[in-house]
Amino acid sequence: MTHAPGKYADFEGLREQAVALRRAGYSLRQIRNELKIYNNDILNQLVKGEPPPAWTKRPNAKDDLREKARELRLQGWTYDRIQMELGCSKSSISLWVRDLPKPERRDPTEQAKLAARKRWEHELAVRDEERQRTKAAAASEIGTLTARELFLAGVALYWAEGTKDKPYARRERVTFVNSDPDVIRLFLAWLALLGVERERIRYHVMIHESADVEAAESYWADLVQADGGTFGKTTLKRHNPKTVRKNTGNGYRGCLVLTVRQSSDLYRRIEGWWYGIVGAASAADPKNRT
Repeated sequence: MTHAPGKYADFEGLREQAVALRRAGYSLRQIRNELKIYNNDILNQLVKGEPPPAWTKRPNAKDDLREKARELRLQGWTYDRIQMELGCSKSSISLWVRDLPKPERRDPTEQAKLAARKRWEHELAVRDEERQRTKAAAASEIGTLTARELFLAGVALYWAEGTKDKPYARRERVTFVNSDPDVIRLFLAWLALLGVERERIRYHVMIHESADVEAAESYWADLVQADGGTFGKTTLKRHNPKTVRKNTGNGYRGCLVLTVRQSSDLYRRIEGWWYGIVGAASAADPKNRT
């Protein structure tokens, strides 16, 4: 190659200086200013073969997408699936993954099953979203409870879930059993409304022996904010291996039993309140009016 005469006559000398600057981390602009070389062709020839310093390289915004596309391709994803997942063009995907092995072709029947499963999962997600919206809207309709509303709700709750006195088994004592923590909270709020002191309430846990008994006891004690002195001995239910139980796993904590001491009079009043509610509801029913 023939180089321009004059200041560029000592090309090799200039090249040594340019290469040294390049290896020291200089950009082309800095080398040009340092050596006073304003001909871009000459400047490029002087540093030919020398990689630019890392700090001068502009980050590629698609590097992350490229790595993700390659990862998905290695998992057997098709171009269509990768395009839907990452939102980039098939031509880009092809360039990024063309050196990778093609995924095995799926059986059309398996593909149909996979597509059906995807549709089913999508429908479930939509239904769940609708379900949650309905629940949230219904919850907002309740607003603030008055004392009378809480009183009536507590009476109905006890008569549904609490123990009842029977002619063949006299049980005039307030005892309530439930596994739902929200129901327990509501019941305690109702007892407080009635003026029942926490000191009069005793607790014990009922749970299958195969469960984490200690964790369940700790959970219920924290929920009702009670110390160990108010908890009685846990009742363990014998485990039957032949029974297929669904109430298992970390979320299973058995039931909490709440008993109000010296509560025979309170029980009688609850029973009376309940029959009062039934009578009032019957009187309000248009069918019962003459």
